[in-house]
Amino acid sequence: MVLLHVLFEHAAGYALFAVKEVEEIGMLLPQVEQSVLNLGKFSSVIKLSAFFPFKSAQGALENINAVSEGVVHADLKLFLETNLPSGGKKKAMLGVSDAKLGAALQEDLGLSIQTGGVVAEIIRGVRLHFHSLVKGLTAQAASKAQLGLGHSYSRAKVKFNVNRADNMIIQSIALLDQLDKDINTFSMRVREWYGYHFPELIKIVNDNSMYCKMAKLIGNRKELTEEMLEAIEEITMDSGKAQAILDASRSSMGMDISPIDLINIESFSNRVVSLTEYRQELQEYLRSKMGQVAPNLAALIGDVVGARLISHAGSLTNLAKYPASTVQILGAEKALFRALKTRGNTPKYGLIFHSTFIGRAAAKNKGRISRYLANKCTIASRIDCFSEVPTSVFGDKLRDQVEERLAFYETGDAPRKNLDVMKEAVAEASEVAAEIKRKLEKKEKKKRKREKRKLEALSTAEGDDKEKANGEAEENGDVKKKKQAVEDEEVLTNGVEATPSKKKKKRKIDAVEAEPEEAEKKKKKKKKAEDE
Repeated sequence: MVLLHVLFEHAAGYALFAVKEVEEIGMLLPQVEQSVLNLGKFSSVIKLSAFFPFKSAQGALENINAVSEGVVHADLKLFLETNLPSGGKKKAMLGVSDAKLGAALQEDLGLSIQTGGVVAEIIRGVRLHFHSLVKGLTAQAASKAQLGLGHSYSRAKVKFNVNRADNMIIQSIALLDQLDKDINTFSMRVREWYGYHFPELIKIVNDNSMYCKMAKLIGNRKELTEEMLEAIEEITMDSGKAQAILDASRSSMGMDISPIDLINIESFSNRVVSLTEYRQELQEYLRSKMGQVAPNLAALIGDVVGARLISHAGSLTNLAKYPASTVQILGAEKALFRALKTRGNTPKYGLIFHSTFIGRAAAKNKGRISRYLANKCTIASRIDCFSEVPTSVFGDKLRDQVEERLAFYETGDAPRKNLDVMKEAVAEASEVAAEIKRKLEKKEKKKRKREKRKLEALSTAEGDDKEKANGEAEENGDVKKKKQAVEDEEVLTNGVEATPSKKKKKRKIDAVEAEPEEAEKKKKKKKKAEDE
């Protein structure tokens, strides 16, 4: 009696295989593992009991989503209840590849589930020879089903990913940090390279981007004149610095430089300046994105620090799930585990150290203000994650609370109660949300009006085209009627229609007969005139 059955989920459908002969002890031997690759030997071990093909691509997607989430779909439940043998002294054991799905099957159907070990090896062989084990299924059809289901599954995962807005923040803050490192490295390279020619400029101009702009503008220091003083002053924004640069260029100790070297330095300086400008644009993009995704967290702790917290947590949802104690030391994991290992003092703050609140607090109050700030960051992230209409009202109120707590540590002034502040915030947030909804409704109405106008314009244009077509058809009809009338007039008197050649002959004869009559009339008129 077969006791072990194996469930295999394929893109084409569910398959149930009965295991005829199996030796669990020797299954992991290299010889036995090689025999799985041979279809003849593997088919002697297992036998296809039942196969349930999916009826449509939508049904396949629903089933694969249920399997990935560890949920028993109705199709799978019906398939197992129909095809698994029931009764007997021993219950049939079902082998499943996913332990999560196995637990759900055990809970719903009361089956004895086996995962891992021999089941994993059997499923490996089934996956390899599946198109040969199922009659009527070719390798090409199986690969097409896998490809189609894979595309639809991935598309659905991306479409319904709640973190897709957070991903832009994570990528932008990572790029921002990388740009900071690269710009710093490139600026130091420009300083060293141009410093051979004009070493005094390094002490006068400290800012990296400003130094690169100056190196690009000055070029050869020997060609620097007072006419360029205004251009230098525009970059440095200081007349004293501009005059100092001009004076230093006249008495510089730097070496002479060739034109080709100057061209390379100027092109590299131009690249660094463009990178600096792009970094500013990226920071503006991050600010706008944080205002859309996490406005309260950005209002409380700043755009960059808030984005770093989201990036470190993985998503805004993960950050909202963290307790305040985790948010407090987020980013200081190495120091935390080192302190736990050596039984030393644990860190007081992680990424939130870059906030201005901790920098303004006294040394003895840094731990307390960081704990309080982490608590407010957790509240702000949860509001941002689960609120329908994003507003920064709560973030502003929480920031005011942190300011009051900071003043309490310094001066002893009692801060407001959290309940009162939250009541005010809820009232303001409801008003702001109502205004935002009104604006959105107005925009939607305007869009609908525009769409209606477009439809009306299209319908009128179609009507005009139809009228033109009808008018042209009528004109063509009139022309045809006129032609027909002319043809009808050119009919012979005996009731027989004239051919084109006969019509031409008739016209010529009439013309010849008319000519003598006209000549006689002219002669009579001349005689009368002579007699008179």
